[in-house]
Amino acid sequence: MNGYFRLVNREGSSSLKLFPPTGEGKPVDVTDVLEYLTMKDYACDLPTLKRAVENVVKEEQEIRVGNETRFPERECYKLRVGPDKMQAFAKFYAASEGGENMTAEEMIKDLQLRGIKCGIRTEAIAGFFAKRNYLEEILVAEGREPVQGKHAWIEYKFNTDKKAKPTLNEDGSVDFFHLNILNHCNKGEVLAVLHPEVPGEPGEDLSGNRILPAEVRKETLKFGRNIDISGDRTVLTAQVSGHVELVEGSVFVSDELMVENVDNSTGNIDYEGNVQINGNVATNFQVKAKGDIMVKGVVEGAQLTAGGNIIIARGMNGMGRGVLRADGNIVAKFLENVTAEAQGYVASESILHSRVTAGGEVNVDGRRGFITGGKVSAAGSINVKTLGSEMGADTIVEAGTDPKLKERINQLQKQIGEDTKLLQTVQPTLLSAKQKLAKGVKLSPEQIQQIQSMAALNKQKTDAIAAANNEIEELQKHMTSASEAMVRVKGEVYPGTRICIGDVSMVVSKTTHYCRFIRERGDVKMAPF
Repeated sequence: MNGYFRLVNREGSSSLKLFPPTGEGKPVDVTDVLEYLTMKDYACDLPTLKRAVENVVKEEQEIRVGNETRFPERECYKLRVGPDKMQAFAKFYAASEGGENMTAEEMIKDLQLRGIKCGIRTEAIAGFFAKRNYLEEILVAEGREPVQGKHAWIEYKFNTDKKAKPTLNEDGSVDFFHLNILNHCNKGEVLAVLHPEVPGEPGEDLSGNRILPAEVRKETLKFGRNIDISGDRTVLTAQVSGHVELVEGSVFVSDELMVENVDNSTGNIDYEGNVQINGNVATNFQVKAKGDIMVKGVVEGAQLTAGGNIIIARGMNGMGRGVLRADGNIVAKFLENVTAEAQGYVASESILHSRVTAGGEVNVDGRRGFITGGKVSAAGSINVKTLGSEMGADTIVEAGTDPKLKERINQLQKQIGEDTKLLQTVQPTLLSAKQKLAKGVKLSPEQIQQIQSMAALNKQKTDAIAAANNEIEELQKHMTSASEAMVRVKGEVYPGTRICIGDVSMVVSKTTHYCRFIRERGDVKMAPF
């Protein structure tokens, strides 16, 4: 218990009795004594009071504070209210001898009379009156602080930083071919999530005045085309595969990417939709698109891969390393030193020293319309104005030959060759073991196990060769069925040009004009238009 003091009122005099603390209680503070005496209008000798406060630590002290008869003093308290009117503290003083004590109910009513209407801590007050530990400030009332809300915020599921950040190579150099400037997205992918604002709750001070929380900021999802928004308008998802970007606070998804040029300013492009390039594609760069690729300028020694069509308005000089691959068609003003593969048709004004394959027709019948050098293959027909070269450049055209079928046949033939070579090493060993067993020679368990493994391998490879031969036979039937495929030459075809239709071919021996080459009775023959 804290040390405390108590007035003693007698006939013709008043004194102050001071009591020492017990246990870990605090000793009497002279300031508390002066505050109380001043509040009750008692006088005392200050040096005498200080000595008494110093000595009360050891034993009770009593000093004279008046020479007149006074009524007993009731138990009382001093109230201190914070400047923000959110907390009130009470310090209790003991009643004089013979004086009355307060009750908790009286204390609470008194607080209310003083204007404290909210936050009265009845338990803390009851706790004091249960123990009466004087001269200790206790929190008797506390207002309710407002609960601050949270601002709404938008979580973007893609990189909103538009600054190009090149990929670093392992050696620390910068890879300008991979600038990471595109944010790819797939159909149905979540692009942005709105986390709504959380309103705050008002508080109140000790007088019951409302204390409003700070206003919270609201947000709304802004978006453009190709985007779905959830029913509660908190989630954005992509309607199409493409690229997503944030423009002035709005989310946009485009299934068509438009750039000026593909060079060091863009790096390689790998895009889920269509790509339109208004300028050129520089050497060594790559453009991949799930849709179409449209180039309004020229393409140098680059690689273009499209899930749709490839269109090159001003043509391509591949410099021996340029590659075009399209699941659709390839259309270019010219193709020079290019490897081009199309699942559909290929159309160009000229093809020079290139390797071109098409799942449909190849049409080179524009104003210039020549195929010179290289190899051009088509599952359908080949239409050309000028075929071959007066200078004798090696030129091969193949019509009625599905490049994929031919490639598969080549793979199977290679596999048959490898399996046959393996059997040639296995079968003599199996034959020798068979002969030894016929003569009654006993073999060790290890030898028997090895022979069994070789026998299983022999059966596996024999079956594989038979299956490959059957598949080749079926594929060749499809190839020989292309009876309508032909090579049409509207101008000249020069000597030395090899013309293949299906699985048969011929070499042109002299310059010929305006003719067709067809497959007839197992040979390639020339026929008039």
